[in-house]
Amino acid sequence: MGAQESNGQERGTARRALLGAAVLGAGGAVLGLPGAAGADERHGGGGYRSLPRPTVIGHRGASGYRPEHTFGSYQLALDLGADVVEAGDLVPTKDGHLVCRHEPEIGGTTDVSAHPEFADRKTTKTLDGVATTGWFTEDFTLAELKTLRAVERIPANRPHNTLYNGRWEIPTFEEVLRWQDEQTRKRGKQVWIYPETKHPTYFRKLGLGLEERVARLLRKYGKDKKDSPVILQSFEPGSIERLDKLVGNPLAVLLSAANTRPWDFVEAGDPRTVADLVTPEGLKWIASFAQGIGPTLDLIIPKDAAGNLTQPTTLVADAHRAGLILHPYTMRNENPFLPASFRRGTAADAYGDAFGAFKVYFETGIDGVFSDNADTALLARSDFLKG
Repeated sequence: MGAQESNGQERGTARRALLGAAVLGAGGAVLGLPGAAGADERHGGGGYRSLPRPTVIGHRGASGYRPEHTFGSYQLALDLGADVVEAGDLVPTKDGHLVCRHEPEIGGTTDVSAHPEFADRKTTKTLDGVATTGWFTEDFTLAELKTLRAVERIPANRPHNTLYNGRWEIPTFEEVLRWQDEQTRKRGKQVWIYPETKHPTYFRKLGLGLEERVARLLRKYGKDKKDSPVILQSFEPGSIERLDKLVGNPLAVLLSAANTRPWDFVEAGDPRTVADLVTPEGLKWIASFAQGIGPTLDLIIPKDAAGNLTQPTTLVADAHRAGLILHPYTMRNENPFLPASFRRGTAADAYGDAFGAFKVYFETGIDGVFSDNADTALLARSDFLKG
């Protein structure tokens, strides 16, 4: 056996031990299992560090199988075994409620276009510098939004999901928090969620600040502590800094392409790009107010012009050195979303070799991953931990 193989086996053994302890810590906290406290201590006091690793995060629920950000999608993610459910992307209504939608523009995720009573609400707005046409949550009251039903956002890739169009309404964040408690009781183990503040600078300028509303609800339900089962995330570091002053929850800064700038940086005239934030200096700054980062997978392993993976960057090691965990996004099973060498055929709705891609990403040492297909991710994790 070569040294490289031996090292790989040792890492696999360590990761299996880590997973076992993490499962005990997470389950024991709810079930009162013997040894739960010890497991939590090994993971730095429990909380988010007690989650199994690599952590499988159900991206917008189980959006590979159901229209995203619906209770149908969230529920299925738990049924499939996701460790955490991304419930949800938070945007406000006209009357100040927080609802779960991928974007404030809802023409592609609801049946609003089929409602003649809302035809005059269609408009064009500038959203983070981009002209966007459609219907926006901030132009509807919660009661009006509740008359709409969710539809599949990417039917070309997921035609089977259209079977469920019209079945579920738009959930509110408060409903999600109640659902979380209900599911925790029913399942006998703590259910975790991973909500995101969407376009917080845009909404603050409209007088609909997100962070205070999020904090208020978390306090109401007793979920605003450092060990609370709610991880908060945002693409705007300023939003995470604001949340850090309002709640004790674990926080993560989302990071897009290296050459982009967070929109709050654009508005404030901060010249830094994502490339600056993933340097050791940038990561140290993030670690002063957050516990993790959610980078795009391309920041972990870049692709060449043909869409093939190249060599991993040093981001995983650099982030860990700064004390940050990494939960990159997003793994999907369908061909167009996979690196070129893992695609199988050319059909836009066909699955490629997702297991092969998961293996490559897990080998970089990431702490978890957002996936539209939690069941695939869990099988891939099992394969990886077996070494």
